[in-house]
Amino acid sequence: MKKVIIDCATGEQTLVDYTAEEITQQEADVITSEEYQTNVENARTQEATLKASAKAKLMSGEALTEEEANTIVL
Repeated sequence: MKKVIIDCATGEQTLVDYTAEEITQQEADVITSEEYQTNVENARTQEATLKASAKAKLMSGEALTEEEANTIVL
């Protein structure tokens, strides 16, 4: 992989290869980003599931768990 280094004083642009450390860091950042995105999606799915369960229980007259109640309290 390559990166562009720009000298702001002269406007000169230089194309250089990433160092091994930069490649390793970039790969780690990609993994971290993917893990974060998975966690966000899982949290959204869990919230939607709780809301659906709370709605179904309310409509049938069943008691809600505290977690379900927290999803509908404003």
